[in-house]
Amino acid sequence: PGTASLIQDIDKKHLVLLRDGRTLIGYLRSIDQFANLVLHQTVERIHVGKKYGDIPRGIFVVRGENVVLLGEIDLEKESDTPLQQVSIEEILEEQRVEQQAKQESEKLKVQALKERGLSVPRADTLDEY
Repeated sequence: PGTASLIQDIDKKHLVLLRDGRTLIGYLRSIDQFANLVLHQTVERIHVGKKYGDIPRGIFVVRGENVVLLGEIDLEKESDTPLQQVSIEEILEEQRVEQQAKQESEKLKVQALKERGLSVPRADTLDEY
């Protein structure tokens, strides 16, 4: 049980979802009792709609407490994806546009609540735990 069961997954390609929402794909090279990971040939995959882009990151050390999900990638099925791969510049621009739209939507919600006499605490003032 625990991280000891991941020893057989060393040197296999894995997808790691982090607590901050980032997605990493790389070869698992090491793991310890705290689920700290070392990934090799790592790329950060950014998804926007039906498109994705990969940003090369190299060797990546991930602290175990930041891992939400870890899963092996089936190399035979890896290329069978309905998503379209685009350049790094294009996906970063799409991500920026999506984040701007989300911020505008959030501003409209806050404004509508203010008009009704309600207040919403700012996210940065809330306790994370």
